[in-house]
Amino acid sequence: MIASLAGTVAAVGLDHLVIEVGGVGLLVHTTPATASATRPGTASRLATSLVVREDSLTLFGFDTAAERDLFELVQTVSGVGPRLALAMLAVHAPDPLRAAIAGSDVAALTKVPGIGKKGAERIVLELKDKVGAPAGAPGAVPSITPSLSTDQDQVVEALVGLGWNAKQAGDAVLAVTAEVDGLDVAETLRAALRRLGR
Repeated sequence: MIASLAGTVAAVGLDHLVIEVGGVGLLVHTTPATASATRPGTASRLATSLVVREDSLTLFGFDTAAERDLFELVQTVSGVGPRLALAMLAVHAPDPLRAAIAGSDVAALTKVPGIGKKGAERIVLELKDKVGAPAGAPGAVPSITPSLSTDQDQVVEALVGLGWNAKQAGDAVLAVTAEVDGLDVAETLRAALRRLGR
């Protein structure tokens, strides 16, 4: 998995960038907002998601890891592929998209081209309890708990990569580090995995 890339922007399109990394130009699909905020010749760093198909390898890029994680989460819903997931983030910023899903706002979701009423209802049904509240909302669940240290963040990211949501992972890491002080990253990860039951 290519989780991020950094390099010089060689070209900018309406919904993609070409970023030169080590002499290789990588085509990265982005939202129009990300593309329009980028200029050729400047340095860029993106969180990325690599979508592997039988006949293609397609790279999608995002300003933040939280945006990428939401892109990957919405694809767990049947019928939502990477293009539709990217369209969702093009129409709605991450926090409004989380708010629409968590608040069962079918009307907001159907503003995305390709999502009808039934599709929006399915997205709400499958993701309402997984998406978390938007940052800044009452009871918000940020993608990574802000009170975590860098080492704890690494453990949370590893747990999210293994299939837990950010809240479950953050709660487990905080509980483990509250019980035992001075654990390194590997020890914290093992203890959090035991707490989560794996």
